Amino acid sequence: MKPVLLEFSGKLLAEAAQISLTLFRIMIPIIIAVKILQQFGAVALLGKILSPVMGVVGLPGSMGLVWATTILSNIYTGIVVFVSVSANEPLTVAQTTVLATMMLVAHNLPIELRIAQKAGVRLRFMGLLRMGAAFVLGWALFRVYSWAGLLQQQNTPRWLPHIDDSSLVAWAAGQARGLIMIFFIILGLLLVLRILERIGITAIMARLLTPFLKLLGIGASACMLTIIGMTLGIAYGGGLIIQESVSGRVDRRDVLFSLVLMGLCHSLFEDTLAVAVTGADFSGILGARLVFSLMAVFLLVKLVSCLSEKTINLFFLRPPN
Repeated sequence: MKPVLLEFSGKLLAEAAQISLTLFRIMIPIIIAVKILQQFGAVALLGKILSPVMGVVGLPGSMGLVWATTILSNIYTGIVVFVSVSANEPLTVAQTTVLATMMLVAHNLPIELRIAQKAGVRLRFMGLLRMGAAFVLGWALFRVYSWAGLLQQQNTPRWLPHIDDSSLVAWAAGQARGLIMIFFIILGLLLVLRILERIGITAIMARLLTPFLKLLGIGASACMLTIIGMTLGIAYGGGLIIQESVSGRVDRRDVLFSLVLMGLCHSLFEDTLAVAVTGADFSGILGARLVFSLMAVFLLVKLVSCLSEKTINLFFLRPPN
């Protein structure tokens, strides 16, 4: 029993290390590049570019800086900037919900788009999809809230983050802690997946979700892939997503549909609860985002089914090696 357990543990650690290294090769250069861009004012410049867009979705132009920070960085950094900017320009709950929902759909794009590209999806398509979907959903929420007179009271954030140290050393230490956490999350996820496979839960989940996924056009082979992305997020589950997609065990079109769904609506627990502290309402950050994402995938499946393989490879998927 002991040798078997040791062999299992060794294989699990080796697999977790391999997946983590694949992910870190993508993440570390991008994290450093984004930090350099931030230091040279790229975020502020992007914020100015996005300023007119904010007016279309009913937000002050200053909120362009918040979204720009989130697009290039992550949800948590965006929340810190939001609290700082909104202190001088208070928003309604509706406006906060619109902004938070857009942040959820389009954030951490340098890393998440590269992961999607590595898994076989065209970077250009995913980038336009994430940015376009964030804008369309934000605009739709703004129109609905305005028309119905909903959530028009002044917003009060539920929590105010406090940053004690913003030095480069503190930033580097924080990034290192994050990478270590990702390794242990991947290790834990692999352990859970192996246990679920061994006791048959994975097969049961696949059978239960297959009819629902079929309605969207996603095959059963992408079931666990989709679950990982939607619950853990692309950054945490990225290594597993790449591994499954390049293994050939998942159909290329299913990889596309799965990554689109998790791109628009991933990390349902952590990210949703994170932006909720800004005062955003769950009708937008969870309900509308989930419905919108499912509709988008359904329409994409219908569109792709009408296209030739050549067109699909040209616009949506990178040709297989």
